[in-house]
Amino acid sequence: MNTRSSSHTGLIELHIAVLLFGGTALFSKLIPLSALDITLLRCAVAAVILALIVKSTGTRLRLKTQKDYFIAVGLGVIVSLHWVTYFASMQLSSVAIGMIAFFTYPVMTVLIEPIFTGTKLKLADLISGVSVLCGVGLLIPEATLGNDVTLGIMIGIFSAMLFTARNLLHKRYFSEYSGPQAMFYQTAVAVPFLLPWHQADISAIENNVWWLILLLGVFFTAAPHALFTSALRQLSAKTVSLVSCLQPLYGAVLALLLLGEELALKTIIGGALVVITAIYETQQSRKAHRIAK
Repeated sequence: MNTRSSSHTGLIELHIAVLLFGGTALFSKLIPLSALDITLLRCAVAAVILALIVKSTGTRLRLKTQKDYFIAVGLGVIVSLHWVTYFASMQLSSVAIGMIAFFTYPVMTVLIEPIFTGTKLKLADLISGVSVLCGVGLLIPEATLGNDVTLGIMIGIFSAMLFTARNLLHKRYFSEYSGPQAMFYQTAVAVPFLLPWHQADISAIENNVWWLILLLGVFFTAAPHALFTSALRQLSAKTVSLVSCLQPLYGAVLALLLLGEELALKTIIGGALVVITAIYETQQSRKAHRIAK
């Protein structure tokens, strides 16, 4: 596959993944379990599905070197902590505030990625990052910040730091593996890592909750993370991060349709700003690949 075709495929995979990611936040409210238990069960389901996906393609689950197993463990721990803090942030505050706090990560990525790649920070990238941050900030609904909300925002920012680290480390040390294979190890590692701290009585979980867990694990975890990881192999972490900022907009629309949360005018304006910046970054990425070719 040539560079231009690979970039185009990566962008399609990325946009589908982001659409599915937009619905993930809703499960923090729909599933009546703690953030840790949601993450644990989510990863258990996703690991099984991802293993089946890998085997169906004829790819071996085994990694190439012993060093890669240590890297997989490290990435799995980071991913599990990211998901726990992501759901906890929204449970403490709200879906909108939690997602917005988390979406400080594109700015973190734009500022940090040049250190990993040895490239110079461009003014346009910095402006894009600030633009996205302003757009996401406009999505915040009117609210009186109490202790829980403040804690939720802090935890959301910490989740953003973890996600930034995961993306950059994955691209540098684990990008040779396919999306499903890479995410299989990361979700599989999360299960034993989180298991000692689980709180829910598995036998007491109602059937309708199990269906939500399966939906989250299969269609909102295994599928989008496989696509996201695959896109990360073909695009820069900066591009992936900025395009992923469509997620709050998708989340807001899904919350309107499924939870009845109304969209305020500033939410629409902020979403438009995020979309415009994401489209710009996507076009810049395609131009860069075209020039490289």
